[in-house]
Parts: sequence; structure tokens; C-alpha cells
Amino acid sequence: MSIHMQEQYDKIYRYCYYKVKNSVLAEDLTQETFLRYFTQNFYIERGKMLAYLYTIARNLCIDSFRKVQLETLNDDVPDTDHFEQLELSIVLRQSLKTLPEQEQELLLLRYVNELSVGEIASIMGISRFSVYRKTNSAVTFLKKLLREEDFL
Repeated sequence: MSIHMQEQYDKIYRYCYYKVKNSVLAEDLTQETFLRYFTQNFYIERGKMLAYLYTIARNLCIDSFRKVQLETLNDDVPDTDHFEQLELSIVLRQSLKTLPEQEQELLLLRYVNELSVGEIASIMGISRFSVYRKTNSAVTFLKKLLREEDFL
């Protein structure tokens, strides 16, 4: 794998982990994503690598829920000695869960995986304007919640 593909591999893993909240399952889904990606050469040649990778990953995550019917998955609790950071992390996770699923996914793609607005629009099948609008709305909502909890 080239350095670029390794970076994409890590981002796809984070995306899958965000969706399934299980590190082992996320690893399996990430590997399956790349196996399927490399068997379809016409997308590589057409230059739609990123959108195709995320489409495969998204569909595999959805399929995993259909097949296994997972009710709840355990979150890995980060090991930290800083009580305030842990408290902020918990409040932030709870706040994120109050957002609609699509907005949670937009924030993950934009701020965790650092994708461009155009790439997100292609992956999500929505306009660039819609990506901007929904992302800004979600961030504003989170800021409001964090202010109410006295974290900002």
C-alpha cells in the first residue's frame, strides 16, 4: 500500500468504527472495503477513488447491522488521567448523539477524516451548499449545548 492508500485506510477504519462502535468489526469492514475496491478497477481509472471507498464502507456497515442485528455496542473508554478532558469527552459524545445521524456523519467526515466539502457532497449524495449548511447548523447546535453545560 502506498502512503496515500495507508492514510485512506486509516480514515475508512475511523469511519467504520464510528458507524459500528466495535474495533474488531470496523477492522473487518475496512479490509472488506479495500478488497472490494481493488476488485473494481474501473473506479480507480475514473478517478472516483474516495467516493467509491466511502460508498463501499457505508454499504458494508449497513449490511453488518442487517445481518447481525446488533442492539448495542460498547464504546471504548479512553484511558486518561485528566478528569476534565474525560468529562468534556462524555458531554461531547452525548451532545453528538442528539444530532441527526446525517449530521453526525457530516461532522465525522469533515473534522475527523478531514475531507473536503466536495468530497463529502459526493459521498453523501447531497449538494455542496447542503454540506455547508448542515455542518454549520450542527456545529452551532453543539456550541449551544456545550455553553449550557458550561464547557464553553
